[in-house]
Amino acid sequence: MKNILVINFGGIGDEILFLPTLMSLKKAYPNSKITLCLEPRSRGIKDLTDTIDDLILINPKGKNKYFELLKLIFKARFGKFDAVISSGGNKLIALLLFLTGIKKRYGYNTGKLSEKLLTEAVTLNKNQYASLMYHDLIRDITDIRTDVPEIKIESEDKIPNSVLIHPGVSKMSVEKNMIKTITPEIWAEVIKLLLEKGKKVILTGGPDDKEVVEKILSEVEPLNNSNFENYYGKTKSLMDLAKLITKYEKFICSDSAPLHIGVATKTRTYAIFGSTDDKKLIPQADFVTALKVNDNCPIKPCLWEHRQTTCENLSCLKFKAEDITNEILREY
Repeated sequence: MKNILVINFGGIGDEILFLPTLMSLKKAYPNSKITLCLEPRSRGIKDLTDTIDDLILINPKGKNKYFELLKLIFKARFGKFDAVISSGGNKLIALLLFLTGIKKRYGYNTGKLSEKLLTEAVTLNKNQYASLMYHDLIRDITDIRTDVPEIKIESEDKIPNSVLIHPGVSKMSVEKNMIKTITPEIWAEVIKLLLEKGKKVILTGGPDDKEVVEKILSEVEPLNNSNFENYYGKTKSLMDLAKLITKYEKFICSDSAPLHIGVATKTRTYAIFGSTDDKKLIPQADFVTALKVNDNCPIKPCLWEHRQTTCENLSCLKFKAEDITNEILREY
């Protein structure tokens, strides 16, 4: 296979989790051209890897979704692809891949239609780390296995006694009432406690995090502590953020795209988890820890498993700043 089309719609976190699949494909077919079809909002993934040769930008969730899907079929038909591999559990994906005219088609088994129209209909196992779930798509193509995303960055000496904090989540998740992180006030308390322990603390964030960062700064900046640095707005790309993360001994974040960048750079990472399932979103590795509240909620994790939005109670996110800080300091 010299020309491979891979389709994965989702946010930047989903694309980072998909990287191991692309990496294994590239290892199996080093001279192949890999084209990734994804949503425009996630195009920054190409900055993080040399595995992707080209992008096709399709928005399947907007007002013109049918036109967008027709555009994908057109591009696929004239792209001279040898194979197409698509994630997603929608039953119509098999039909979409069939309409591309590409000879070899790989996707998840969603019923009789997929079994009939796909070259290989792969069992969809959601009860595992998402990267492994995606990687199942190519198990009949190659025996090569890549378990965890990787971002190649030249290693530098870590800044001693340092902690980087990225408190935000995507604006889309907030607009959809999917609350996945602690309040700015708790984040500020965590920073204050770390500063009291003599740690060098750096705060960063992207455009979606402006309001959260401003609230944190209103409580932290009046301290005039020389060990605190505001780095908000200074990273201009995902690679800038990845390079920033690798400079610090420890990285604290929410369940969001920066978490997956932290994992991919093998930085010691701590992530706030509430209503989502950490077992599906982080690997079983000693360099990443899920921070969770023992709230005895009977249906946790509930987001996507039992509901599409978070509940009003949010007991799963009622963290104490001291507990978060103690976990961070435990390994110093």
